[in-house]
Amino acid sequence: MDLTEEGDCRPSRRTILRMSAGLGLGLGSAMAGTAAGTARADDGPILKPLPPELFIVYGTNAETRWEAMRGQGYLTPTDRFFVRNHTRTPLIDVRTWRLRLFGSGLHGSPTLDRPVEFSYEDLLGMPARTIDAFIECTGNGRNLYTTQQHQSVSGTPWLLGGVGVARWRGVPLAHVLERAGLTHRAVDVMPRGLDPDFIDGGRNMGRVRRPLPVAKALDDVLLAYEMNGRPLPPDHGFPVRLVVPGWVGIASIKWVGDIEVSASPLSSPWNTTYYRMFGPGYPPEGSAPLTRQVTKSAFELPWNARLEAGRTVSLHGRSWSGEGAVRHVEVSTDGGRTWRRAATHGRRGALGWVRWEITWRPPGPGSYELLARATDATGTAQPDVAPYNTFGYLFGAVVRHPVTVA
Repeated sequence: MDLTEEGDCRPSRRTILRMSAGLGLGLGSAMAGTAAGTARADDGPILKPLPPELFIVYGTNAETRWEAMRGQGYLTPTDRFFVRNHTRTPLIDVRTWRLRLFGSGLHGSPTLDRPVEFSYEDLLGMPARTIDAFIECTGNGRNLYTTQQHQSVSGTPWLLGGVGVARWRGVPLAHVLERAGLTHRAVDVMPRGLDPDFIDGGRNMGRVRRPLPVAKALDDVLLAYEMNGRPLPPDHGFPVRLVVPGWVGIASIKWVGDIEVSASPLSSPWNTTYYRMFGPGYPPEGSAPLTRQVTKSAFELPWNARLEAGRTVSLHGRSWSGEGAVRHVEVSTDGGRTWRRAATHGRRGALGWVRWEITWRPPGPGSYELLARATDATGTAQPDVAPYNTFGYLFGAVVRHPVTVA
């Protein structure tokens, strides 16, 4: 199931409201009950438990260990889903939260002071859709620019765990825009989160926000309020987040509070200062703002895994692409000299990933590099080298996964 009309057995609106209230109001003194976020009793930027066997933690961010996905189903369990925060997870009172829409691209050009408003219950009463889709940090794989390509980049040193596939349920953004009075003049929409302002080098960049072309907004974008069959957890965008299938993760704004709809192009630091390609071969202002994700593959193995000599092992992994479904996956167990087609199983979602496996009997003790190479719906295979950029975005090269056989 990649995209379905609402029609399966879902919790009632009353049940969802009760569960959602519990996410916020049940936190007692940690909440202050404002629509724009709340005071918190804890000091950490992430609220959910981050056991070391499931996550590698980088301050405000936590990446999923790929070995924690071994034996799991198609969807990433919510407790194992990676977290990407610019600042910290806010706590939001769903009773006072409102989605506010304003701007010159709506009839009457409502302002932020006098917007079109929808409550949480309003959204629950609108036609819903469910999609199984991946969300992936734009810098996923950034560490490999340094360790594999010996190039200097800046940012969180993700390996490959800044990605996850979940079942998202919510209202198509197109429906909300139409209800708000979208005009034919609109060209951009800009959702803004309710997390605290982002400070970079002493400069206040404001709350996280990024323009989205109206054409994409009207296509397949979801205002999601459920993740894997339950209300969104706070770390993943409660009460409502965007899900922008196939695009870089920054487009899927969490904790959405307002959306500007404009008849002229919009900009923010998140499509000018960040989330462009900078470096040799790019103009001083960088590339065009990044949109689609690239193709990647990952083994469900620890980095530097230790395998037993003299035994056949079953290697498992997953591959995904922003360009659509993965057609096939090849695996090399000899550092790239020879390749074999992996067996895929389960669903092959155009918005998610494909699971695959292949057997291998190591020829003897020693150090090895395992490689997986996916070919996507466009017929393009993962390259040997990812184009360099100083922020380390969109690493899509074949990854050399080290293992030791003893």
